[in-house]
Amino acid sequence: MNIDRRLFTLSLASLGLSACSSGAQTVGRAALSADLQPQPNPAYDAWVANFRNRVSGISPATLNAAFANAGYLPGVITRDRNQIQTRRTLEDYLSIAVSDDRVAKGRSAYARYANILSAVQSRYGVDARIVCAIWGVESQYGEKKGDIPVISATSTLAFDGRRGAFYEDQLRAALRILENGDTSADQMKGSWAGAMGHTQFIPTSYQSFAVDFTGDGRRDIWSDDPSDSLASTAAYLSRNGWQNGLAWGSEEGTGGPAGRIVQPQAGGARFVVTRNFNVIKTYNNSDFYAIGVGHLADRIGGAGPLRGSFPPDENGLTKADRQALQRGLARRGYDVGSIDGVIGGGTERAIRAFQTQQGLPITGVPSRALLAALQ
Repeated sequence: MNIDRRLFTLSLASLGLSACSSGAQTVGRAALSADLQPQPNPAYDAWVANFRNRVSGISPATLNAAFANAGYLPGVITRDRNQIQTRRTLEDYLSIAVSDDRVAKGRSAYARYANILSAVQSRYGVDARIVCAIWGVESQYGEKKGDIPVISATSTLAFDGRRGAFYEDQLRAALRILENGDTSADQMKGSWAGAMGHTQFIPTSYQSFAVDFTGDGRRDIWSDDPSDSLASTAAYLSRNGWQNGLAWGSEEGTGGPAGRIVQPQAGGARFVVTRNFNVIKTYNNSDFYAIGVGHLADRIGGAGPLRGSFPPDENGLTKADRQALQRGLARRGYDVGSIDGVIGGGTERAIRAFQTQQGLPITGVPSRALLAALQ
């Protein structure tokens, strides 16, 4: 679940992504990069000491365990700043959120956990495909839950101060989760923004909506078993007004329930959406996100790709053109990441390398001339 309620600017965090590849790369389960390891920072240490004196309702034992291995993470600040500036089109967003790979994995996950998803739908009245799609968008079905210690991440962001009050609330909530015994500080890991588990609950949302679906006495959204996470997501949507039996919406002209029209990208596909579309947006206040979740849910259920098209980008290239450009670079040995038509850092670096080798002006910008040179 994303960390705030703002209009979406391709929340790479919600996709488990960073802005470094053609589409993106994940913060995998390998060792964290150096900037995500605790770094000495006396000002941060002083802030933590002050915070510990101010926090109430948390035992000294929990505080000591929580901060024993915590520290200032400069990479968290970098990622927070990068997210602000990262903007994509709906077409780009859907190319990542509803990629063929994510659809295939979603259908597999839906089949593998059919009994749990069916039980969750029966208890909470929320479409199991929507729950599965949120799982897919948020953590790629549990593959990318995040490896960053939540106490370190939230305390770093609270100390930084850009949204200090918000992250202090998240830090306090995380400490209460530890105090309650739902998990340990070592196991409480997530995204750089403090979102946790299979469906990326921030600590305050966890406190309000997480459920113990397995009945083991813990609301465990961190383990390999996704049951508590899937049920918690359904509980969240149910309590925010999900109407059982009502579709989220559909692409205009393909049938479905009546509703209002949304067209997040000028000249692109149009969608007819219902009140359940707005419920999805309570999870992340973004038309991009809600369309991505809804469309992925439909694809998991067997539906095909969108029928509508999107206009060329600012460089006059369609998605097919951008994919052809990426394939041309890949054939020449340049690493562009996924052939998804999304021009990110990886593709831009590959373009610069090709331009350098060919003696062309080094811009990193795709163009029709560059495409022609690569064909």
